[in-house]
Amino acid sequence: MDRSYAIEIVYRGIFQKTLAKHISRGLVLAASKEGKTGISFGRYGDSPERNGIPAKNFAIIAPDDETLEESMAQYEPKRVDVTVNVDDTMCKGVESWAWYGLQPINRLLNPNGKLIVTSMLGFDDLLKMIHTKETPYELAIVRAVPSFSGLWVYKDDHTDVRILGTIARLVPDMLSIDAVEKAIKEEWKDDLKVLSARKAYERVESVVVPPGAGNAEVPYEFTLPGWREMREGVTIDSIPMGGAFVDPETGKTGGYRPARNPYFKKFSTRTMRPVVNFDTCIKCTLCWLQCPDSCFDVTPDWQPVLGPVAEVPGLHLAAGFSGHGFKLSPALGEVLDHPERAARMAQAAQALAASTWSWVESAKATARLYETIGRGGATLGRAGA
Repeated sequence: MDRSYAIEIVYRGIFQKTLAKHISRGLVLAASKEGKTGISFGRYGDSPERNGIPAKNFAIIAPDDETLEESMAQYEPKRVDVTVNVDDTMCKGVESWAWYGLQPINRLLNPNGKLIVTSMLGFDDLLKMIHTKETPYELAIVRAVPSFSGLWVYKDDHTDVRILGTIARLVPDMLSIDAVEKAIKEEWKDDLKVLSARKAYERVESVVVPPGAGNAEVPYEFTLPGWREMREGVTIDSIPMGGAFVDPETGKTGGYRPARNPYFKKFSTRTMRPVVNFDTCIKCTLCWLQCPDSCFDVTPDWQPVLGPVAEVPGLHLAAGFSGHGFKLSPALGEVLDHPERAARMAQAAQALAASTWSWVESAKATARLYETIGRGGATLGRAGA
């Protein structure tokens, strides 16, 4: 082998995550049995995965470290030699969560590349869904019902090793069946899985798909303007500065409320989603920190709100902690749940009520509250643990 090979595994998020990982990892392990090198990784833009939303894993195999580094200069391969589709319904095309428009399942395939599909359908039925391509490629079927499982469980039906055996048959220059068997033996220590890989190797069904064959429908797509092409009428204004706001009950002013962007809505009324351009992304994380619509309001005294709601008997609030509430919640919940501690808690937390504005007094009250919690049996050590 005198060049690197790129393989993509297209799968349904969460439900086939472990399956895709086994395939990409198995490819690299098998390559190592022949003195080759490689890397297995998931697509950056798929994290966090959504249930059933198309996602990808990649494997790159190279004859040496230098060739591998050259292939990894761009994080996600733009062209691949093998596409593995582990759910035949995605033959009609996929739309990942961070992408607008439909991507043909064979979109990244090099000329004469290999498209492997797990399916019980025939070649003609699959080609009715697969979009046409200007160059020829080989379509192979691994006879199986698409394998689905959950996040914490894995349906070990040998789909992973059967695909490894199929790849060894279709691309022998990249991987031999002997290397695949050695990797399976070492990784899974299962002779039956070794036999499944060998049987899949021997029973490969494939056809060469000529240019223009398949679904001639043009995939729907969106043309997104770059910042140089945007007209003034379609630009999104920056968010103006926010400021203090008036408490509706006391009439006092304090805290901080960010201004809103009219193009973006909060909560379930959101009408737009971000699109990440992975060609130019430098992973600075500013798209997460500087959300187009600010998500958090700050309480007037910058402290959480604790205590009963007078208008609704029996309702108590414990909100406004940001991430700190997670570690404090066991102790606070224990205090709020025991009426006999209500008096001590109410006095100690008086300055934390929504009508209190002095941050100095709030800080003192916070300290008194922690002391009260400790005397009540729910120590801070337990809460922090």
